Amino acid sequence: MSHGFNYSRSKFAGVTDKLLFILLFAVSSLTHALTEDEKNNIQVFKESSQSVVFVTNNTLVRDPYSFNVSKRPQGTGTGFVWDKQGHIVTNFHVIDGAREITITLSDQSSWNAAVVGLAPEKDIAVLKIEAPSKLLKPLPIGDSEALQVGRKVLAIGNPFGLDTTLTVGVVSALGREIQAPNQRTIQNVIQTDAAINPGNSGGPLLNSDGELIGVNAAIYSPNGASIGIGFAIPVNSVKKIVPELIQYGHLVRPVIGVELAPISWARNNNLPGVPVLRVTRNGPADRAGIEGITRNRWGATILGDVIAKIDNKSVNSIDELLGVLESYKPGDRVAITIIRQNREKTLRLTLAAPN
Repeated sequence: MSHGFNYSRSKFAGVTDKLLFILLFAVSSLTHALTEDEKNNIQVFKESSQSVVFVTNNTLVRDPYSFNVSKRPQGTGTGFVWDKQGHIVTNFHVIDGAREITITLSDQSSWNAAVVGLAPEKDIAVLKIEAPSKLLKPLPIGDSEALQVGRKVLAIGNPFGLDTTLTVGVVSALGREIQAPNQRTIQNVIQTDAAINPGNSGGPLLNSDGELIGVNAAIYSPNGASIGIGFAIPVNSVKKIVPELIQYGHLVRPVIGVELAPISWARNNNLPGVPVLRVTRNGPADRAGIEGITRNRWGATILGDVIAKIDNKSVNSIDELLGVLESYKPGDRVAITIIRQNREKTLRLTLAAPN
């Protein structure tokens, strides 16, 4: 009787142990299971980090005693592979003033980089390294026009010299403006709360498909560290800038053939727009009849035409005028609204290529 009871108890104890093991295994599996969002973060990082590079800005320093010249890093940043030909994209301010630039790829190989093109007004630079194509993995290009506030974004970079770091956030706002290194305004900038710190500059901002949707450029911070307000230049702008830098070394902006006067000249006359100082002879503005300043017989300055609009887009500063012209190409025909002797007049002209 006692033996039967013990056997039955032992039998149920074995079943209980098995159930307990299965339960513990299930709980352990659930505890270690990745969420879909985590899986996405890991996948994007694995695939995209191979395209991200470490940019070292070197300067030459002469030893005051031996007079020997040596290289010394004066700054670091991030960049990414643009194509199989070895073009690397980064921020202009990352390599500004460099005497020598070194690119370190994801396999830790280092390559001297040559400057191909610079666009300080857009804070974009294109470099080139002579690395084998098998080491170069370009990022897939996305569409920044498809972005919406709240969409997840991922930033990969080298903050504070710590290479290949991932941060994740969302698009906080669209259509922001930031200042370029040459004080020009960069428009339609992406704002994100993904942590962007010094050293992240020039790195890619990616969507959840691992596509490039921006180039991390700046942070808003009172102490120089990330406080959740970062900015990236949209990829749709970068797609236009990089090919021009590769082909010409600089941005090709059409011209109207004028030299502009200080804005204060127009404001002193209570006029909006940008005043014309001089007109280039036989240029588009000259052929259209635009006039610069003149002097009367007593030597006093007479205000000439003030450019108020280009194709009905108001221009109230030189920066705005240049920004509007960037949306055109040489050969495009535009309507320019001027103010002459307090009267509006619209003239048509064909934009020319810069000399």
